[in-house]
Amino acid sequence: MPHKKTIQKIAVQSKRRVVKYGRCESEDLPDRTEKEGQKMKNPLRYQLTEYDCGPASMLNAISYLFERKDIPPEVIRNIMLYCLDCHNKEGVPGKRGTSRAAMAFLCNWLNEYGELGLLPISGEHIIGNGVCIGTESRINYALCHGGVAVVRLYLDEPHYVLMTGTEGDAIRMFDPYWLDHLPKEDIQITEDHPREYNRIVPVKYFNSESTDVYALGPKEEREAVILYNRRTKTEPEEVIEYFI
Repeated sequence: MPHKKTIQKIAVQSKRRVVKYGRCESEDLPDRTEKEGQKMKNPLRYQLTEYDCGPASMLNAISYLFERKDIPPEVIRNIMLYCLDCHNKEGVPGKRGTSRAAMAFLCNWLNEYGELGLLPISGEHIIGNGVCIGTESRINYALCHGGVAVVRLYLDEPHYVLMTGTEGDAIRMFDPYWLDHLPKEDIQITEDHPREYNRIVPVKYFNSESTDVYALGPKEEREAVILYNRRTKTEPEEVIEYFI
């Protein structure tokens, strides 16, 4: 009979991330729960209107990081309560989406919620020059260590998406705005990973200061919320493999 520690190790390792030459790649490994027919996490969701990309992406971050049975309803309630706080020119609430201030407040609330021991969650709200894609990026660090990033970028106008991993020189992300095609041929649309991502986007698109498709835009306007499940967050020595 296998040693107890061996059994625990096998049970928790359904995916690993490998850092090669400063770049992280996500490797898909067999998922024991799927083999057993048990879907422990919900598929990620699409936004219902033209405006709710912010709360949809935050809810997707929670769905990606935690099993359904572990998510307190209070977290879902407060995500919807704090988001969609912007008014349009006619004064209609919600019709300018979610503000950066609301995202910062929500991130702070989630951190405090985690510190109370109600959910093993932690995160940080970053703005400006720190929001970029690259080997020294906090976003890349999160994606390589079990975290996710809700990022503000452009899709005709400011838009929130969820980044969940890397694949070669591209980022895996879930865009909550349903589209069956994009004007860029090298951006892949996929429906094969509904619990993880629906886009594979080359890194070259993100760091642009333009307002082109999936560009992060002007540095002074950039924003991201990085979130971790503290139980599944990995440390650098756990993910680095050395090649001789």
